Amino acid sequence: MFSLLKGLIRRQRKYEFRDPSMNSNSTEFEVDNWIISRFVIDKLVPVVDIEPFPVNEQVLMVAAVCRIKPTHIFEWGTHIGKSARIFYETCRAFVLAAEIHSIDLPDNMGHIEHPKENRGRLVRGIKEVNLHLGDGLENALQLVSDYKKDDLRPLFFMDGDHSYKSVKRELEGVIKSVPQANILLHDTFYQSEESGYNVGPHKAVVDVLAGMPKRYKIISQNIGLPGMTLLWQD
Repeated sequence: MFSLLKGLIRRQRKYEFRDPSMNSNSTEFEVDNWIISRFVIDKLVPVVDIEPFPVNEQVLMVAAVCRIKPTHIFEWGTHIGKSARIFYETCRAFVLAAEIHSIDLPDNMGHIEHPKENRGRLVRGIKEVNLHLGDGLENALQLVSDYKKDDLRPLFFMDGDHSYKSVKRELEGVIKSVPQANILLHDTFYQSEESGYNVGPHKAVVDVLAGMPKRYKIISQNIGLPGMTLLWQD
């Protein structure tokens, strides 16, 4: 029995702490899916559940952080803090020193998804997560300006207003101002118009990338709602 327990502990430690990045000198994005899956199931789902980020999207979020190893994570659409908590738990488990900034609308801004007094509840008191109020893009770019760009390897996560106009503005703003950024976008699932879905984020990504030289590799979890897309550049 004792040897069995030791074996289980060894396997658990392997899953929790080994860097899941694979073949970092090769051309394609690759991670160890088993390590990340175990981490998501054991450590994330009990804390953040599966809404609004299904398991496959949590896997992509963790994979992005582990593969890119960002110095800074800038996100907007804090809500109760689920995405920020995912990023924090990932950095803690895989020993990554990313500085996390999460931005949400101020109290005087009306929005159907405004969390009110629950804003950032899941990350309150966590010193590694910095909470801000204001426009996501403007605040993030202001924060970026405080650092030397040569020292930045940032990951942006866009989960604010999901209109075509907003996502296009935010994506163009980040690409223009922070050309070295890797970018995650939420709610990017595409379905034909018969579905009645809001496909504004998907169309914004397509249109922005169509108007620029090929620079990003697109990695998506888009087999159903809500959908997530990573724009990755090695």
